[in-house]
Amino acid sequence: MNNIIEDRNVAVNISAKDWREAIREAGALLVQSGCIDLAYIERMINAVEELGPYMVILPGLALAHAAPGPDVYKDAISLATLREPVKFNSAENDPVRVVLCLSCKDRESHIASLRRVATLLMEEDMVERLANAKTKEEILNLLQSE
Repeated sequence: MNNIIEDRNVAVNISAKDWREAIREAGALLVQSGCIDLAYIERMINAVEELGPYMVILPGLALAHAAPGPDVYKDAISLATLREPVKFNSAENDPVRVVLCLSCKDRESHIASLRRVATLLMEEDMVERLANAKTKEEILNLLQSE
């Protein structure tokens, strides 16, 4: 996992008033690092609006993503922890404290990246440890231990 997430794509303790803003903030990290265009962020938000909160894959964690497209320039993942949890309207897994944004240039890398994320998140209490991290370095250390 540590070779797909770069330190510049991690933000700790961000403010978001709702799930849309949480996705925008986590996605902005990928825009700033040249991995995606702003249009990809809107596609991630549209996916939740159209398909529901299926991206909230574990208690406290959303894995925001959209299909590969011309607005994706590089395979990458961003991670943002939230100062205050937000609701995605997921009956089982709200509220969300950690938002991952996944960008993939093609279907094959999309599937491979999802597998790597799943492996990381299977670690006991990983979401809670990420959510409680106080610094970017602490998050990177958790990710590199995998």
